[in-house]
Amino acid sequence: MSPAIVMTLIYAVLSIVGGVIGYQKAGSKPSLISGIITGVLLLVAGVGLLQAAAWGGWLAISVSLLLVITFIIRLIKTRKFMPAGLMVIVGVVTLMALFPIVF
Repeated sequence: MSPAIVMTLIYAVLSIVGGVIGYQKAGSKPSLISGIITGVLLLVAGVGLLQAAAWGGWLAISVSLLLVITFIIRLIKTRKFMPAGLMVIVGVVTLMALFPIVF
């Protein structure tokens, strides 16, 4: 399995788990909903990458880029590493792994 697929699947799981934790800790339904939606989209992208489908790479890059931008904004606002900093780092690593596959 390529690093791009592994990183996409890891990012998917982190997104889902982060949404659930955000809901449990703060009662944030938007965190739960967005975490599940982005996590499922990344899981679908990972399956597409496993099947060598071009759309899998494009979907993974799109969702990862959206998450990185969102969490950079959140990191700037809160100045707290967890969870925003972790999600930015994992997102950037995921994007770095995906770019050679797509481009």
